[in-house]
Amino acid sequence: MAAYIIRRVLASLLILLAATFLMFALVSLSGDPLAEFVNNPDQDQKALLIQARTEALNLDKPFLVQYFLWLGGALGCIVPGMGCDLGVNLSNQPVTSLLSDAFPTTLQLVLAATVLSIVLGVAIGIISAIRQYSAFDYTITFAAFLFFSLPIFWVAVLLKEFGAIKINNWLADPAVTIPVALVMAGFSALFFSAIIGGTRKRRTLVALAAGAGGIAVFALLVTSGWFVNPGMGPGLVTLGALAGAVGATLLFTNLENRRVLFIALATAVVGVVIAYSATPLLEDPSWFTLFGLGVVATLVGVGIAALFGDIDRAAAIRASVVTSVIVGLLVFMDKTISSFAAYSASVNGRPIATVGSKTPNFEGTFWETTLDTMTHLALPTIAIMLISFAGYSRYSRASMLEVMNADYVRTARAKGLTERTVVLRHAFRNALIPIATLAALDFGAVIGGAIITETVFGWKGMGVLFTSAVGNFDTYQIMGVFIVTAIAVLIFNLIADISYAVLDPRIRLS
Repeated sequence: MAAYIIRRVLASLLILLAATFLMFALVSLSGDPLAEFVNNPDQDQKALLIQARTEALNLDKPFLVQYFLWLGGALGCIVPGMGCDLGVNLSNQPVTSLLSDAFPTTLQLVLAATVLSIVLGVAIGIISAIRQYSAFDYTITFAAFLFFSLPIFWVAVLLKEFGAIKINNWLADPAVTIPVALVMAGFSALFFSAIIGGTRKRRTLVALAAGAGGIAVFALLVTSGWFVNPGMGPGLVTLGALAGAVGATLLFTNLENRRVLFIALATAVVGVVIAYSATPLLEDPSWFTLFGLGVVATLVGVGIAALFGDIDRAAAIRASVVTSVIVGLLVFMDKTISSFAAYSASVNGRPIATVGSKTPNFEGTFWETTLDTMTHLALPTIAIMLISFAGYSRYSRASMLEVMNADYVRTARAKGLTERTVVLRHAFRNALIPIATLAALDFGAVIGGAIITETVFGWKGMGVLFTSAVGNFDTYQIMGVFIVTAIAVLIFNLIADISYAVLDPRIRLS
């Protein structure tokens, strides 16, 4: 494996070298960086400006010298101690400083959207394959093709209108109106009838019950003022943690295995107790504090599993770890949404943002600043996720259907293994191989910036940085964005290659 990784890294470096040379040549030949000074009537100022830019961009040197000077500075970004220098742009700003501002913004956006797309797309695609030709399968197929065909800019504009402006107006005075009630009822009916499945009669009854239940729950939340001052509280967090413990048990074993189930439930209860016992620490914590509490809760769960797991120790430890993560996410969600009222008041009652990655000059507690980040992320993340979801769900469904018809899956069923074991341990793992390729290349590519989404939502990320550089024939700024994107693609391509051997033991690397 080590020799294979070394060979792939060396090959990637050669590819990167060739790609940067070709890109530098194309950009250098695409336009003249001095063109804006040609029509300057002041000859003395014109000469000074041309001379300054010529020196800054090394335009007085041959092309190969320009490239190797840039390459030497770029190598300093990879090799420690050499000093990172990607040149300056046309405004004489260091490209490294521009990238240091734009890259975290883009990474924040695409990371959230890509991870959610992969998780939801793969999960729903596999369920769709297992329930082939069911109402759920047809619904997901229709939704996938619909989302895939929608222009991203149109989706973004609709989200700004109906996902931000309309909802912000409604949050100013929450009320149960007929249109809102019908939307909630329709969503609940479609969701639960598709999930439950069964005969047409069963789906109809489930849809009616879910629709009525959705309206009732929504009306209760409105009348109780939950939308004005939301929160989950220890009760709902505990219920969610217990449900997560049951789900973690089903993931690694079955509910008949009482030992693993009770250990997972105990981990959930202990995690909730630890979280709410540390309330003073959670008033205005840091990420380090949250990470420390999460580690403590996980270690406690692992300790419980190790002590009482007996012959099921391995499954109990895995279930405990997953349960601890679920408890941590629930507590984090509770604390974040509990700060909604204070945050909404500080942004003039318009909590769902439509422009930018954060509120300018906003100061608040840890939870309020986190909520500010999340509200700015919400709409662009949904826009990217809807488009990407279609691809992941279709690939997952097709891959799972192909694997489910394989000989080794039929052999596993013939051996008497449960359907859960057949799907999760034999089919699911091999079905992820093509998804690993798609996810790695997709994530590496979008590091370059979601150009349309960033433009519509006013995010100053890599995409906007690249488009502005292309319009101005800004060589070094273009090369800065290109090398970051190229390195990301190569790294994730290498990760995809390595993941094949992890996912499928039949693959051997000589």
